[in-house]
Amino acid sequence: MKLFYLLLTLLLFQACAQPESADLIVTNANIYTVNDDFETAESFAVKDGKFLAIGSSESILENYSSAEILDLEGKTVVPGFIDAHCHFLGLGMNQQAVDLVGTKSFDEVVERIIEFQKERNQTHIMGRGWDQNDWEDQSFPNKSRLDELFPDTPISLTRIDGHAILCNQAALDLGNVTVDSKIDGGEVLIEEGELTGVLIDNAEALVLNYWPQQSMNEVITALKDAEKICFDYGLTTVDDAGLGIGSIELIDSLQKAGDLKMRVYAMVSASKSNLDHYLNKGIIKTDRLNVRSFKFYADGALGSRGAMLREPYSDKPGHFGLMVSSIETLNETAERIAASEYQMNTHAIGDSANHAVLETYKRVLEGQQNRRWRVEHAQVISPEDFDQFDNIVPSIQPTHATSDMYWAEDRVGPVRIKGAYAFKQLLNSYGSVALGTDFPVEYVNPFYTFYAAVARQDLEQYPEGGYQMENALSREETLKGMTIWAAHANFEEDEKGSIEAGKFADFIVLDKDIMTAPINEIPDMQVQATYVGGEKVMTKM
Repeated sequence: MKLFYLLLTLLLFQACAQPESADLIVTNANIYTVNDDFETAESFAVKDGKFLAIGSSESILENYSSAEILDLEGKTVVPGFIDAHCHFLGLGMNQQAVDLVGTKSFDEVVERIIEFQKERNQTHIMGRGWDQNDWEDQSFPNKSRLDELFPDTPISLTRIDGHAILCNQAALDLGNVTVDSKIDGGEVLIEEGELTGVLIDNAEALVLNYWPQQSMNEVITALKDAEKICFDYGLTTVDDAGLGIGSIELIDSLQKAGDLKMRVYAMVSASKSNLDHYLNKGIIKTDRLNVRSFKFYADGALGSRGAMLREPYSDKPGHFGLMVSSIETLNETAERIAASEYQMNTHAIGDSANHAVLETYKRVLEGQQNRRWRVEHAQVISPEDFDQFDNIVPSIQPTHATSDMYWAEDRVGPVRIKGAYAFKQLLNSYGSVALGTDFPVEYVNPFYTFYAAVARQDLEQYPEGGYQMENALSREETLKGMTIWAAHANFEEDEKGSIEAGKFADFIVLDKDIMTAPINEIPDMQVQATYVGGEKVMTKM
């Protein structure tokens, strides 16, 4: 009997000592977990798409076994990046349009259109990315040259921020746009009694409502194109800021079929029909899709002087900008969403728009806790309004500061600029910030985001010493803003945003240590591998 118990004890001991099976083990890595204590580790095990355990290489290998062991030889690992504000589908659609980003003159815009049309020979031409602030002549372009070259082919060219388009006459004719055309929250630009072809904010609909719709195959191709670009840069979750019902349902079906692996936090465009549909339907949540927010527009953009300011533009006396939605619509929409479990995420650039949004949020959410309503951009804030972000999430894009710094002060003057792109002040007000890019308004590259937040310089390291450095973020704050704080803004901090047991195994391998590399090397950093749910979706190793 004693022998029997001895043998039983030995068998139980061996069973207990048997390593637990895992699907993947990563060892010898420099892992920034981004947990509450911002701890580092060497190794982790993954099973069923989630982190199983994190620790030293010795402890993980001792307690877990796997057919796949990845020895990273000291390479840096961080949680998968989350872009808290972007246009994922828009990025994909842009791959099928004329790329006008970085053009230095309107002549270059025209040259790119000509080359594009030689290759594509499209019946309708779309382009995106021009910015007159980058040109020697910083006035808005005029359609006359396009009319000469393309009298019968409708052309619509979207400004970099999406808040203005340039159309030729053939495009204007689609919507019967004339010098007498008017629309609330938009402007049809006229010079010397003639149409210039520039339509600002809501006026874009005068043409785009008549533009041919993309086919299902074109949209699917766009989503897959965008996914590949994003995986290359280490993005594992994207917050698409403004999708319709059809696009969301298509994303859901592709994800469920395994044809789209990107995780998507979908902000529903806050039209009345979309509100009716989703408020009745309720929150939709899968492992890859989260539909629980509405994207609302308060005003336009600063670059096109559509942002709504409390005092006139410094470089355009008498002009205050545009509220693209009325205060009544803002209030009615906020009240409807406040009565649901949905989140409201409002685009607000100018100090007047931000003030109106903050006041509305405070009123309709009175007595409600942890709603995490967001202000998207929060770009120009009045000094007294920073305190209003105590329970409102600032969703900000660091590269906007370094893109706009050349002309922003011209728009708002030396006093108001102190409350613009004030990331540190916003962080201090709420306790965290959600960081994104607003791509394709800015480049997808999240390392540009990191660099702009910390160094507050452009890629040529201008200005020396950084731009308004009192509002720079630390490296730790920035990495949190791109991971766990962005997850918090999505109500997803319990499932992603850090490398912790029980969370989705979304992680990326970097070619350098993002926390210690010289700051001027950050923009050139590369993602060597991207994993979503423990599955390798991109590798350069």
